[in-house]
Amino acid sequence: MTATLPRSPRSAAPPDGARGFLLAILVLLVLLGGAVLVGWLLSGLTARALPEAPPYLILVYTLGALILGMPVVARLFPWMVNWYYLVPALVFLAAFTVLPIVLTVNYAFTNYSGQNSGNPDSGVRTEVALSADRRTVELAELPEGDNVAEYLRCAAPNCAGDTLVLYDEDASVPVRAEIARAGGTTVTLAAPVAASFQPVSATRLNRYEYVGLANFREIFARASSALWPVFLWTLVFAFSTVVINAIAGLILGILLYNKRLKGRNIYRTLLFLPWAIPAVISVQMWGALLNQQFGIVNKSLGLLGLAAVPWLTDPLWAKISVILVNLWLGFPYMMTATISALATINDDLYEAASIDGASRWQQIQAITLPLLRNSFTPILLSGFAFNFNNFGVIYLLTTTAPGGPGGPPVEGQDAIAGATDILLTWGYKTAFASQGGQNYALASAIALIIFFLTLAISLVNFRAAGVFKEARR
Repeated sequence: MTATLPRSPRSAAPPDGARGFLLAILVLLVLLGGAVLVGWLLSGLTARALPEAPPYLILVYTLGALILGMPVVARLFPWMVNWYYLVPALVFLAAFTVLPIVLTVNYAFTNYSGQNSGNPDSGVRTEVALSADRRTVELAELPEGDNVAEYLRCAAPNCAGDTLVLYDEDASVPVRAEIARAGGTTVTLAAPVAASFQPVSATRLNRYEYVGLANFREIFARASSALWPVFLWTLVFAFSTVVINAIAGLILGILLYNKRLKGRNIYRTLLFLPWAIPAVISVQMWGALLNQQFGIVNKSLGLLGLAAVPWLTDPLWAKISVILVNLWLGFPYMMTATISALATINDDLYEAASIDGASRWQQIQAITLPLLRNSFTPILLSGFAFNFNNFGVIYLLTTTAPGGPGGPPVEGQDAIAGATDILLTWGYKTAFASQGGQNYALASAIALIIFFLTLAISLVNFRAAGVFKEARR
């Protein structure tokens, strides 16, 4: 009789050091990836059985697979229980960061838009008659094209493998049927239509497909009338805003830090208000104030005998208006940062400089500005990055301008690229104001270009600021 050795219990202690951390992250990623794969497979099977099943079922299936998979992983690796607190963070990271990035990259190489959305085209629906065998569909008329292949925009000449969308009298739940062949005005389906469904009309499916680099070629083909002017203005806007706001905030911060200034707290509070008021409110108020005909700014200029200024109707003045309003929004932050940085400077330095006979301006040059440089460098870099993608002030201020958000049109530029459009607003308008109102594919390509441009500019800024040298130390 042979005795069997008892199985050694699995260790509840994780591996030590970085190896344990990396192994835990790997196991969690495998768990999440497996749950997503199960959710995708189950949602695909559900879509085949129930074509009108809601798309969010993939989330339900994924969540269910994740809940069922966690006890299994805990049984295999008991020490993983201590790492489950990271699961919600990884789920939100995947849902709100990874998934949008993946979709953006994917759509950039497709023709996905309002016209090619993968949904039925209700605008060209036509009446149909179904044969007795429930496999042959006769179209009454063709709203577009001379034959079925043109009407359905089939990939193959006989439409084999394409989709015909059928509607019953209620038209609330369309049925998608695979086409075996088509010719003239007759469509033969791959499978008979269910007996419980009686189609009375049909339409095509606006498919989207991969088009390779077509979107990028389109962008660069008209780069001189859209991409490069918008990119140049984006740089000018971000750089000028940071410089002007920094100078204004620095001057006000130094003045209001003077301890001998009476009522300085009152001044600080009043100057802080533009930053405290939500931008979504104040920017639209500025839009009303700068209205050429009824705005209080031009009314005041008229009282002084000055001509009205086309603040938001002229391309140049619209750009100036955007910079001025952004100054109103941004200088309080720079002022507060200056005051906070000044509080870290030892007063003994100023006392010693005064004893040596240095004037106030000399003290600022020799003490204040050099000591503020290290504090201001990351603030200026982050401010440039923020204003490079400052969607809110551009969009909200120019909403009522001629041409809509983005400012007045510019001669020689694309209509979709207004005078004050930066890259982000241009991409947004491309996504929601062209080709049926939704040209996601072209906008996704623009988003990728913005990403690489922002990355390149950030690397240049970091190198110029010596950030990489500091990191190596």
